[in-house]
Amino acid sequence: MAKKIVVAICYDFDGTLSPGNMQEYGFFSSLGKESQKFWENSNKLAHDNNADPILCYMCQMIKAAKAGEGTPTTKKAFHDYGKTVEFFPGVETWFKQINDYGKEHGVLIEHYIVSSGLKEFIEGTKIAKEFKKVYACSFLYDNNDAAEWPAVAVNYTTKTQFLFRINKGIEDDADNETINKYVSENERRIPFSRMIYLGDGETDVPCMKLVKEKGGTSIAVYQKRKIKKIKIAKQLLHDKRVNFALPADYCENEKLDIIIKSLIDRIAAENIVSVLASKNQREMATNTAESDPDPSAQQSEPATSE
Repeated sequence: MAKKIVVAICYDFDGTLSPGNMQEYGFFSSLGKESQKFWENSNKLAHDNNADPILCYMCQMIKAAKAGEGTPTTKKAFHDYGKTVEFFPGVETWFKQINDYGKEHGVLIEHYIVSSGLKEFIEGTKIAKEFKKVYACSFLYDNNDAAEWPAVAVNYTTKTQFLFRINKGIEDDADNETINKYVSENERRIPFSRMIYLGDGETDVPCMKLVKEKGGTSIAVYQKRKIKKIKIAKQLLHDKRVNFALPADYCENEKLDIIIKSLIDRIAAENIVSVLASKNQREMATNTAESDPDPSAQQSEPATSE
């Protein structure tokens, strides 16, 4: 029997598991009229100051909350906002059905979030417990537990470092030494060939490209009947950034479910073939050593006459 192997499924969040930006669920409603200009002000702040858009939206959240009344920015409040986040069809039952399928085939499935959204929001969602690790933006908090400064900002390029952390099995976010150490491919906990990345847009391209080029599988998901989203996914497929472009429907027996399970089948089969090949090499080496006679014992028999 082949040794159990680990497969990592890595997800973006907004537009991948949830139809909208997480701030739209709870936080924006507490801002009232301010929410209408939130992204406009955030993007302008980034453009005018040649700044990172992720840092600017985090800054804008704090500024907008301070300007409005009754909009707390505590960690607890962010968790509560997360409880209101909605998901694409099938997401809430997705993890169990994939985990169970993997178990049936000797594969341990691990789920990870790699997102430019907010970790505190994600930790408050119904599906937070399904992830081995959530890599996302987060805040520093003051003595009153109110957000006062960005602690971690995850933009579209820094996302890739977290894939390497998953690849090497480094769980400590603050460990910037081990991540740069050389580790041979066969010693890495989860090879990229056993990694699946799901995203919905151009900000996922670096991760999609990295996973695909290193032998894993990248999937662009899109919201049904959303023409703009479909066009983006179609372009990503056309540009060979991804292996598949599929509807963001996580229900059993839908296209995404069938593809993911087929990938699990392939990884399990490749592992069995690899184990059998290694076993065959060992057997042939042993057989050769046992069957070859000792050259020193080989002597020519003398010719005889009758």
